[in-house]
Amino acid sequence: MNIGLDFDDTYTRDPEGWNEFIYNFTSRGHTIYCTTFRFPEQSQQVYDSIGKVIGNDNCHFTAYTAKRQYMQSKGIMIDVWIDDQPILIDAGANEGVV
Repeated sequence: MNIGLDFDDTYTRDPEGWNEFIYNFTSRGHTIYCTTFRFPEQSQQVYDSIGKVIGNDNCHFTAYTAKRQYMQSKGIMIDVWIDDQPILIDAGANEGVV
């Protein structure tokens, strides 16, 4: 199962708890992707935290693009989304969300 985990105000609210979740699920064969609305230029905080747990290659910066659309363009189908703002999964800046 591919899981898309948001960074800001989701992972950042309880990094230790999410790290336990990540270890538990990856040990069972699932893949965790960090899907953030941030721009790639804003990557350092992401890489310094969740990136150390899931690997930088699994961190994706959508640059205000709808997360589902962005991940699909990378050939990655997310089965389960975890996001404090689920509207950002299917809507981006061009839909007036931001």
